[in-house]
Amino acid sequence: MAVQQNKKSPSKRGMHRSHDFIAGPAIAVEPTTGEIHLRHHVSPNGFYRGKKILKTKADE
Repeated sequence: MAVQQNKKSPSKRGMHRSHDFIAGPAIAVEPTTGEIHLRHHVSPNGFYRGKKILKTKADE
């Protein structure tokens, strides 16, 4: 059976548990279309920060 040789300090214990409370992805709502997308990414309809920057198949 494994037995620890030295006590883990509170700082190291906190580092060990650092990923226990990771938040979900940063979500943004496109102001023009109301779509949900990742922050700093183009929305599925081709909008970025309220402006149309990509042509999509729906546009044609």
